[in-house]
Amino acid sequence: MKRIGAHKNLARGRAERGNTLIEFALVTIFLVPMFLGTVNIGMSLSRSIQTSQISRDAGHMYARYVDFSEAQNQEIIVRLASGMRMGRTSGQGKVVLSRVMYVGTLECASGGFEEHECPNFGRPVITQQIIVGDAAKRESKLGEPPANLFNSKGEMSPDDYLVRSDAQAAGFDNILAMQPGELAYVSEAYFESPELDFPGFLENTSNYARTIF
Repeated sequence: MKRIGAHKNLARGRAERGNTLIEFALVTIFLVPMFLGTVNIGMSLSRSIQTSQISRDAGHMYARYVDFSEAQNQEIIVRLASGMRMGRTSGQGKVVLSRVMYVGTLECASGGFEEHECPNFGRPVITQQIIVGDAAKRESKLGEPPANLFNSKGEMSPDDYLVRSDAQAAGFDNILAMQPGELAYVSEAYFESPELDFPGFLENTSNYARTIF
C-alpha cells in the first residue's frame, strides 16, 4: 500500500510540474511581448525627447545667426545628435533649417516688382534653407526648393523667392500669423529608428520635431 501511495504521489507531483510548465509557457506568451513593448516605448520616448531637444537647440542657434552653412558649425548639430547615427551629410536623419519671410509691398518693391507683378506677394516664402544630415531623408514639411536656387550660404535670391511657387513655405500661413517683412526661423529634426521596429507590429519607426523662433 505504501508503495502504491508513493507511486501516486510521484505521478501527482509530475502532473503538477507539467501543469506549472504549461501555465508558465502560457503566461510567457503574454509577458514577453509586454516586456518588449515596454522597452520599445521607453526607447522611443527617449528618442523623441532627444529629437525635440536637437530641434530646439539648433533652431535657437540659427535664430541667433549662427552660420550653419559652415562645416564646423554643422558639426555642432552632429554632436547634438550624438547616438542618433547622423553625420554632416549622411546617416539616419536630417535637420532642416529654414528662414521664412512674409512677402509684403516693400519686399516686392525691393526686388523691383509692383504688387500685381509679384507672384508671391502676401505669402510666406523660404529665403534660406540649410540641411544637415542625409538630404534624401523625409522632406521638410515646408517644402524643399531645388538646391540650385541656393548659394553657398543657403540663401535664395529675391529674383527667385519673390516669383517662384516652389519657394513658398507650404502651409506656413496656417501655422503662424506673420506681418509683411517679418522673419521666422524654423528648425525641423527627423530621425529614423530601425532598431525599434517590430516586423508586423511596428515598422518604419521615426521621430520628428519642429521648432519656430
